[in-house]
Amino acid sequence: MTFTIRRYRESDHAAVRELFISINRQLATPALREAFASYLVVSLRDEIDRLGEYYAERKGVFFVVHEGERLAGVFGIERLGAEAAELRRMYVDTPYRRRGLARMMLARAEQACRDAGTRVLTLSTSELQQAALALYRASGFRLVSEETGAAQSNKTVGAIRRYHFEKHLAGR
Repeated sequence: MTFTIRRYRESDHAAVRELFISINRQLATPALREAFASYLVVSLRDEIDRLGEYYAERKGVFFVVHEGERLAGVFGIERLGAEAAELRRMYVDTPYRRRGLARMMLARAEQACRDAGTRVLTLSTSELQQAALALYRASGFRLVSEETGAAQSNKTVGAIRRYHFEKHLAGR
């Protein structure tokens, strides 16, 4: 079966919400369970439960990826059309991993940026996501900084190491 990538619709909300919760629970090490539980509350309230508005406010777009009727992955882009945009929430559901889907999603995000005139794509990920770190490095992203987050927000759990990357995009 093939994957379909399209813009988020409100009818996708329940499946996106479920995927977001599931993946973040998988990432939560025993020592970070409480921090992740709190992060889920903040992220659901501030972003996931209002995806359409959230990304519109940030001049962005959110995509869903399906294989047939089943949600296989998601990703968003903030500040589409600006000099630099940020890739957010790139998640692939467990049964769909190691099938090239993340590379396909990343290529689509890069193309959406190029089409909108965005020249640089930025992103961040955590030390807990080793496969993502490897993917971004292999895809030409350059590490620009790393930090241990102090404050929790809808973008970070807090006390974990985060890696910030960027990629300069070639023209159309």
